[in-house]
Amino acid sequence: MIGTLYGLGVGPGDPELITVKAFRMLKESPVIAYPKKRKGNKSYAHQIIDVYVDPNEKDMLGLVFPMTKDPSILEREWTNTVEIVWEKLREGKDVAFVTEGDPLLYSTFIHMMKLMKERHPEVAIRTVPGISSINGAASRLGLPLAEGDDHVAIVPARDDYNAMKKALVENDCVIFIKVAKVIDLMLEVLRDLDLIDKASVVTKVTSKEEIIWDVRELDRAELEYLTLMVVRK
Repeated sequence: MIGTLYGLGVGPGDPELITVKAFRMLKESPVIAYPKKRKGNKSYAHQIIDVYVDPNEKDMLGLVFPMTKDPSILEREWTNTVEIVWEKLREGKDVAFVTEGDPLLYSTFIHMMKLMKERHPEVAIRTVPGISSINGAASRLGLPLAEGDDHVAIVPARDDYNAMKKALVENDCVIFIKVAKVIDLMLEVLRDLDLIDKASVVTKVTSKEEIIWDVRELDRAELEYLTLMVVRK
């Protein structure tokens, strides 16, 4: 028997926001796979599940994912990662791959799932949805994302003034993820559209390290990767 690969969404940061089903799968799965940082620090997803998983009782499978755009390195490293997981699955062990937020929304698990299907189509793959940082931010900010016929967009922020402006003009609410590297450009767009008062920026939402920023004080700020911006007109 080949094991099942589970993609578990473990929420935006607060361990209490994990679902009952994800909790059960963590308890039942003999192998817990998680993104591992090269420097040895625990990944964000690993931190979330710490209170639920005893590493002495589980096979903890730390996976290093390449932070590069070089296609040859990406293919080599991803092939190796998929094969590491496959080794556990072909032993008949279920593998629970944990990811912050939801496993099918801008998640590392998406690529894992695609490659596993390509290389080992006999593997059964299941996902357990999780609360995303988008939902977490709406809750913490007390900010409705949509009502009635409102249009909502989820947009990876990038260094493209016109594209970012267009997203804001065409939608009633925009959630910009990956905003840290282009925060100055985003502030420029907001000011030009007179939307600075409609914007909120949050880092590591719902976690113990959560920061809700004063948007007016973010010029030239260095923000962590897990930062998003919500603009609600």
